[in-house]
Amino acid sequence: MAAPKIATAPISWGISEVDDWGFQYPPERVLSEMRELGFTASEIGPDGFLPEAPADKAAELAKFGLKPVGSFVPVVVHDAAIDPLPRIERELDTYRVTGADTLIVAAVTGQDGYDVVREPLTEQEWATLFSNLDRIRDLAESRGVSASLHPHVGTVVETAEEVQRVVDGSTMDFCFDTGHLMIGGVDPVEFAQRHASRIAVTHLKDVAIEGMQRVKGGEVSYYDAIKADSLYRPLGQGDVDLRSIVEALVEAGYEGWFVLEQDKVLVEEPAPGEGPIDDARASVEYLRGLIAELEQEA
Repeated sequence: MAAPKIATAPISWGISEVDDWGFQYPPERVLSEMRELGFTASEIGPDGFLPEAPADKAAELAKFGLKPVGSFVPVVVHDAAIDPLPRIERELDTYRVTGADTLIVAAVTGQDGYDVVREPLTEQEWATLFSNLDRIRDLAESRGVSASLHPHVGTVVETAEEVQRVVDGSTMDFCFDTGHLMIGGVDPVEFAQRHASRIAVTHLKDVAIEGMQRVKGGEVSYYDAIKADSLYRPLGQGDVDLRSIVEALVEAGYEGWFVLEQDKVLVEEPAPGEGPIDDARASVEYLRGLIAELEQEA
């Protein structure tokens, strides 16, 4: 089997596009810890994490031996009064300079953060969403970039019903986030087995069912669950059947990235050598071991 492409993302170090998310590491520490763990590729991260100029972003990543994969871009795509393309064009301009080729779009509500009151979309809003996804896909393809939709907690595409509506009503590929799909009620193993051809990029997450149920039951907010480390776990330490997922994708000939993500909220900067690097190390060692096992069985 071809060697799977493994990457990481700044959110595993608590770097988020959401205002007041928590302590935000300086990029030098994040990127140096990524390199220490042997990563050679990473998502770019949100605005403000790396230098503003695309060439400077590329140079900063290259300084640490990291290839830019792409980025997670939250945009409103269901409101006919809002055109998402200017924001997408700006991101693609960055890709042209950095060499990134994987655009990940989240269909946000327009409210701040992900602990929001969601209203079901009207039929007209669904039509607008599908039309905008097509426009984003076409624009990205014209730049040599693959575009995908990321079902995500607190966005307009979160639940199993909403995900299925996109599967049936759109040709847009997916960012297959094993954690967010599971939280939304989708069986991630079944999704990998049935829709591998629609998966452009994978965010590998592990989820603690107990923490997930508390969030879904309204006992704790999504943000507070992440802050308490009660929702997402290092790979192999939660309840997602990651082995079956990776096996299904490899058998289907999947050639996209496996991006390791464990969303974090930090209260303060950890001491050197401590903090998110510990969970990131556990996750990448688990995935490397799993891939080695699958290669032996092939």
